[in-house]
Amino acid sequence: MSEIVEIIDNLESKLQKLLKKIDHLEQTSSALKQELEKATTIMQHQSQEIDGLKKQYESLKITNSLLGSEENKRDTKLKINSLIREIDYCIAQLSD
Repeated sequence: MSEIVEIIDNLESKLQKLLKKIDHLEQTSSALKQELEKATTIMQHQSQEIDGLKKQYESLKITNSLLGSEENKRDTKLKINSLIREIDYCIAQLSD
């Protein structure tokens, strides 16, 4: 009979250890999920900031070439031609 009691005590001990391990793993998992959410939010914010900076850079590039810089003159001419075509298209649509 004492063997059965020992086996039961041993099983209870192992079960308690497993339950503690499960609790610890659940806490770790929860903390990692929170970190992941934080990191995802930061990445989205940084991505938006990068997009804004790219647009600013393009605007500055065009402005710089309009002020006489030779570096981006071709790009500026292409952009102006594109805008003129869009305006012509709009005028044609209005006159129909």
